[in-house]
Amino acid sequence: MKTAQQWKACYLEPAFQAQYTYQGKDLGAACSGKGTSFLLWSPFADKITLNLYRDGDEGEPFLQQPMDREEKGVWAFRTEKNLHGIYYDYEIRIDGETKRTADPYAKACGINGRRSMAVDLSLTNPIGWEEDHAPEQPAERIIYEVHVKEFSWDPAGGFPSEYRGKYKAFLCEDTTLNAEGKHPTGIPYLKELGVTHIQLMPVFDYGSVDEAGDPADFNWGYDPVNYNVPEGSYATDAARGEVRIREMKEMIQSLHKNGFRVIMDVVYNHTYSLDSWFQRTVPWYYYRLHEDGSVSNGSACGNDIASERPMCASYLFNSVLYWAEEYHIDGFRFDLMGLLDTDLMNRIRTALDLRFGRGEKLVYGEPWAAGKTAMDPGFTQALKANFGKLPPDIGMFCDNTRDAIKGAALKPEEPGFINGRPGLEEEILDSVSAWCGGKAIPVKAPSQILNYVSAHDNQTLYDKLASTLEKGADIRKACRLAAGIYMTYQGSLFFLSGEEFARTKNGLDNTYDAPVSLNRLDWTKSLQERGLVEYYKGLIALRKQLPGLCDKSPNAVQRISGRWNKPGAVGFFVDNRAEGRSCRWETLCIVYNSKSTPERLTLPGGTWELLADGESSFLWKSPVRAGANIAAAPGSILILGKTAADEKNCPADLFSGR
Repeated sequence: MKTAQQWKACYLEPAFQAQYTYQGKDLGAACSGKGTSFLLWSPFADKITLNLYRDGDEGEPFLQQPMDREEKGVWAFRTEKNLHGIYYDYEIRIDGETKRTADPYAKACGINGRRSMAVDLSLTNPIGWEEDHAPEQPAERIIYEVHVKEFSWDPAGGFPSEYRGKYKAFLCEDTTLNAEGKHPTGIPYLKELGVTHIQLMPVFDYGSVDEAGDPADFNWGYDPVNYNVPEGSYATDAARGEVRIREMKEMIQSLHKNGFRVIMDVVYNHTYSLDSWFQRTVPWYYYRLHEDGSVSNGSACGNDIASERPMCASYLFNSVLYWAEEYHIDGFRFDLMGLLDTDLMNRIRTALDLRFGRGEKLVYGEPWAAGKTAMDPGFTQALKANFGKLPPDIGMFCDNTRDAIKGAALKPEEPGFINGRPGLEEEILDSVSAWCGGKAIPVKAPSQILNYVSAHDNQTLYDKLASTLEKGADIRKACRLAAGIYMTYQGSLFFLSGEEFARTKNGLDNTYDAPVSLNRLDWTKSLQERGLVEYYKGLIALRKQLPGLCDKSPNAVQRISGRWNKPGAVGFFVDNRAEGRSCRWETLCIVYNSKSTPERLTLPGGTWELLADGESSFLWKSPVRAGANIAAAPGSILILGKTAADEKNCPADLFSGR
């Protein structure tokens, strides 16, 4: 039997790539009224047998069918029968060893993904699916990160008991706290909040939750098993392969109907286990190895996917297009995107633009890795340092911004600007223009930056502040300051579900497999923390009216002027004009004050109106004229707008570069 190094050497040979790179898009099981085909890429198999089953988990095969070797390493079996709903796997003999495997290209599966299922996808569409489409592109992107089970697990959310933790919970359009009919939860709550995009944590089939086990079993889901199949634990019946498909489509259809675009969190950098369907069908092709034969582990999850190899790249590329086309997904968040190569990311971006229109589908990810990876020579990782090799329409989570505001995410006791660390004023100001024009990050435009202070990883914002502020400090006031800062930056906005009602995980920073009772959204807090929720709502609504901050173009940096800073306080002006769009405030003055004393400023001439401060983000609804001398209160933001009629009185440098 070949060693891992021998397999790798074989795959890197140009002759192998020329002989075995298959260009077709029909791998897997394709099922329709015209018949069913099974195609599997396994170039070094000596023999492959297709096993067909009536059940997705138990029983012996009712048919064992030898497959035929075709060109480019593909094995095939075709029949005129429509085998929709029939389960299958393969017995593969490679190097004298026979293994049983599910289909890595499967689009449906049985419980826990151990057997694949042939599926006629047209039979899984909910009523009206052909007319389903995303809502119009919003004026601004406000992305809200949600876990399917966390979203509806809390009984206080008012969801039907049979839908708690399921895709079906997103079909409920009138849920209220404890079903009392007054305080919205779920979909109606999100509509009131004003978010525009729902980013779903992994919803493909993952291996860390037993789909036949306790419904309370929990995991974030970053453990891929079947990349092109929805997760079964979120379905009302995980044993029937078509149910999870239909119910996930219903969820997306409901979110679209209610005005949200849907982003899918994809984990193409590693698999749940090294003993995957990839490994069983083509040993060591899909994984990176170091020179000594050890497995590359830049993901810190035990393995790294070799995205740079032609058939692996083709698999990942086609997977993204499949989710976009079949499930109407509106965007993709790439987990540990820094482990993927820039060639693949550029190829994905280009294909989505050609198929759906430029920028119609969002693409962004984490521009880092957990460690070094053994990428094949000649390729470049999609790391933050290499973002100059990616187009402006591929975005990244900006940890520079996150850590400057609240302190390093990986150091729970380290504060940032809002919680007392000195010397961060310049980083805060560089964040305002999405780091454009600076040297810290090779950013081409604000479209590449996601501003955030909390995500599923690390501590929640509330827990971070609780661990870094002095005892007795007003944590909620600091939450308002954090939100006020990143929501007045250029770039796109992202936040963890529940951040707006002081979500806590009791200080834990990695709750990937903690009980769902800890991870679930506590809907009672949405009422208890109503003041904080209202502050977020006001900021979101105001943000959508400020084109100077929503501008994603490469020239947006020219809108920022008059930057100043002193210890604990910074300020700047924003050109808020927009061609073809009227706005009451054509100039903005924004101040962030993290000190324990007021920060006083003298405004330029003209009529300035107070839009938001540390107490209220809804002042813009009934603007109050600000005097020439005004102060940003301790630990607060201050947002002022100069009315359009007074543009002639703006400082000379305010519109420089326009």
